[in-house]
Amino acid sequence: MKVIITEHAKKRLNNLRQDKITIEDIFHATEEIPAHVPSAARFRGFFAKSGRVFDLVVKDIPAGRLIITIIGK
Repeated sequence: MKVIITEHAKKRLNNLRQDKITIEDIFHATEEIPAHVPSAARFRGFFAKSGRVFDLVVKDIPAGRLIITIIGK
C-alpha cells in the first residue's frame, strides 16, 4: 500500500516532541495497521528505532494510506 505523509506531519517531525522519529519508522508503523481505515483514526503505541513511542492519525484514501499527523510521547 502506498503511504502518503502530509506536509503537516513532515513539519511535526522537526519538533522536539517528535525528535528521533524517522520516515522509516512511520512506514514500518503503517504496515502494522491491519485493516482498512475509512475515516481518520488515531493508532497508539508505535515504537521508533530510537525507542521513542509515538501515535499516528491515519486515513485510507483511494491513492493510499494518508498519514495526517504524528504525535510523539
